[in-house]
Amino acid sequence: MARYAMVIDLDRCTGCRACMEACKVENNTPQAHFWMYVFRFEEGEYPNTRVWFMPRPCMHCDNAPCVKVCPVGARYKRPDGLVATDFDRCIGCRYCEVACPYGVNYFNWKKPERNHYIDWTDREAGAVLDPVTNGAVPPYKNPDLEKPYGPERRRIAGGGHLKGVIEKCTFCVHRVERGQQPACVANCPLYALHFGDLDDPGSRVSQLLRRRPHFRLLEEAGTQPRVYYLGGKPPGEESRQIEAVRARV
Repeated sequence: MARYAMVIDLDRCTGCRACMEACKVENNTPQAHFWMYVFRFEEGEYPNTRVWFMPRPCMHCDNAPCVKVCPVGARYKRPDGLVATDFDRCIGCRYCEVACPYGVNYFNWKKPERNHYIDWTDREAGAVLDPVTNGAVPPYKNPDLEKPYGPERRRIAGGGHLKGVIEKCTFCVHRVERGQQPACVANCPLYALHFGDLDDPGSRVSQLLRRRPHFRLLEEAGTQPRVYYLGGKPPGEESRQIEAVRARV
């Protein structure tokens, strides 16, 4: 069984947000739902300033707080490391949203047809989209997002399925199970994102983690994230170092 992880090279990321767009299109996420988000940081004082970017998917933690608090088992950890959400079982209690220290969960407040970027009933919009989408509603309807995955055969792929459920990054489980990379990784123009098996010493993620220093977000929380960052430093690290120095003085 593979042990999947993502490695993100902050020295290569330019903040183009192609990963955000790829995720939205691939997973058909509702309006204002960004399973992949790219944060922009500014450091220093003029003229000695620095701008850098940090992509943030779900961390797919090995010690996931969201899994522990789900009262119905809708949120669970797969043997390959993916933290999945069974939207057929989710009751919308949002305990996972509160428990997650990374802010990766999104709640569907509206019915899917009311929470996308166009009005599905708009005839003028339909006239423009029909030739492109062959009449599919929503405008990008991926049949793979409706299929069950994993040995449990549970529906865990894609977004915008039902009102009143929580959804988040799935590492594009529907792509991974057919041997493809997650959409964000496949569409990064600067190859800042990498995905693979930690147990395979020849995989790109294993090689990068052996060769270069890395960190994980909020490691002090004990969540054991499966997302590793190369280059840069954790947000707020400079402030923490300053406070540590002050405490010693």
